[in-house]
Formats: sequence, C-alpha cells, structure tokens
Amino acid sequence: MSPEITVLDLFAGAGGLTAGLHSSSSRFRIVGAVEWDQTAAASYEATYGEGLVYAGDIKRWLDQEKVPSTDVIIGGPPCQGFSSLGKQNVEDERNSLWKEYARTIRRATPKYFVVENVAEFTKSPQYRQFKMEASKGGLLYDYDFESAVLNAADYGAPQARRRTVVIGFRRDLGSPGLPTSTHSSDPDGTGLLPYVTVKDVLGSVPRSPDRDRVFGDRRTAFNGKDYAGAFSIRDLHWSRKYTDLSLNRFSVIPAGGNRRHLEPYPELMAPCWVKHKTGSGDVMGRMHWDRPSVTIRTEFFKPEKGRYIHPEEDRAITHYEAALLQGFGENHRFVGSRTDIAKQIGNAVPIPLGAAIGRLLTDAI
Repeated sequence: MSPEITVLDLFAGAGGLTAGLHSSSSRFRIVGAVEWDQTAAASYEATYGEGLVYAGDIKRWLDQEKVPSTDVIIGGPPCQGFSSLGKQNVEDERNSLWKEYARTIRRATPKYFVVENVAEFTKSPQYRQFKMEASKGGLLYDYDFESAVLNAADYGAPQARRRTVVIGFRRDLGSPGLPTSTHSSDPDGTGLLPYVTVKDVLGSVPRSPDRDRVFGDRRTAFNGKDYAGAFSIRDLHWSRKYTDLSLNRFSVIPAGGNRRHLEPYPELMAPCWVKHKTGSGDVMGRMHWDRPSVTIRTEFFKPEKGRYIHPEEDRAITHYEAALLQGFGENHRFVGSRTDIAKQIGNAVPIPLGAAIGRLLTDAI
C-alpha cells in the first residue's frame, strides 16, 4: 500500500484545491486548513470533517497555533490587488499575505508546495519578492520553484480559466516539473483528448431550476453562528426573479450572442451600452454548448457581468451549473447565503486542474 501524503491547505476557501487532490489519489490526507471567511470555512468543515479548518486570520494562526509538519502545502493567497479585473493596487495589503504563506513553508518544512493565483501574478512585485526569498539568504533558501500560466480547459475542466500555478520543491528533491496537458481544442494527432464542453456537463441538467424550497430548510451552526446549509451541489439549482426588461433582453440574444444583438432594440439597451460600442463581447452573452465556458467568477449569476446566460434558456446559469463547470462533485457541501456560496464557487480552483497537480505530486512522492 502506498504511503499517505499529508497536506496543509492555506487560504483554503471552500476546498476546491483539496477536492482536486482527493480526486487524483486516495493517498492525500489533509492535516489542517486555514480560511478567514467564516462561511467558506464552514463549507470546508461540512465537506472534509470537523477539527481540520482554522477559521481566522493566518497571521494569528501562525502566532497562536502549532504548525504541523507536512509533505505538501497548497493554497492561493488573495490576489485582488493585481487582478486584471477592477482597479489594480500593488500595495493592497492582501497582496502581502504571500509572506505568511512563506512563513508557513519555513515552519512546516514540506517536500513540495503549490501556489495558485491569477495569471497576472507572475508580473507582480510580490512574485519577484517570492522568488528572492527562494534564493541564497532568503526565507526559503532551501527551496526553488517553477511556474506557468495554465488553462484549466487543457486539463479537462469544462471552462477556460487561465491561472498561474507555482510548483515549489525542496532543492535536494529536484523539480517535479509542471502538470502535463491532457486535453486540447485541436487534439488531432496530438494524443490528447478534446476539450470538455458546456454541453458535456450541463446537457442533462434540468432546464428549470427545481431546488428553491431547499434553501430555507437547512441550517448549520459554525463558530457560534447559524448559517444556511449545508447543501449538496444538486441542492444549488436555484432560480432568480428577473425583471421584464431582463427577460426581454434574454429573448432576443441568440445562441452564442451577446449585448450587441440588443442594438436593434434601443429600448433594451442600457445607457452605457449605447455610448460604448466597444468592450467585452461576453457581456450579456450566451454560453456556447460546443466549447468550454468562460471563467466562472464570483458573480456568474449576473448576466451583465459576462457570458453567463444559459445556452438556450432565458436565464443566467444557476449555482448548481456553475459548480458543475468548476468540477465540484456530489459529495461537496456548501454553507452560507446565495452570495456567499457564489463567491466560494467562483473563487475555487477548477477541480480538474487541481487533480492534474495532484497527479504530478503523487508521481513525485
């Protein structure tokens, strides 16, 4: 029997990266997790069991708790300050949390570590500082790492999502490399599989959301507070109430279309769309059945935020459909409000990408 691989999950969210490792091998065993968001921590506990997650600030955890020795550390420090979305601010204090990640590596002495972040991470001052810490005299002088911007669709996710993945390794062990692609948009002659499409995962989902009644029926106590849940991903097939204006907009947007198909109908155009004819072609866009979805972000339930209209139905995708496009399995559980759970889904690492990382680490260890 192969030995177990112990894992510490930092900035764990609802546990998407952990789910990816578990789906790749039964050898992985979580020895601890840290997540400051209470509802995400509650989801992690509901999925993986009590006593694993520290629901609080990682700085306080490092100061007050015993850091376990572990084979692998995984995590995605917050990245809002240098994301391509919204205002960039390299001085955003959340960007400094990579230092706490480095402090944890120093104390837990893992064989390998994984950092997942936005594609822009490799161009940030924080990335350069992290690299300096892995040089002679740095906090992580016993380690080195490789990094690349990977597309989750290349690893079997039904979603085009580009993320920086850093694979760190103890110098005496050598580099395990980076995950090898398994899928391609043009697989002929490559030995790779074709991309997983939206239809592959959503084609059999009930067209009408059918779980509204479930939301008010379940409650979970966590850290002295009461939250909605825990819900399986199937429980997340919730409807939304749309205005007549929204429904009329949906009705004239064809398969694969977007807000530009509203231009012949001035009464359906928002003022900002009338003034600005350029910009993202994904706004008020319908998903394509025959290709991976766009990146599932935290506001996937708002069609004005991207290509999140169902391929055929006049509605945005549901939380259930978003969770499927992220690769969550039937055993995962979610706790919190609808907005809380949307954030947990959108912030997660697509499970197939996590599984590819898991296979790499399993082979190395």
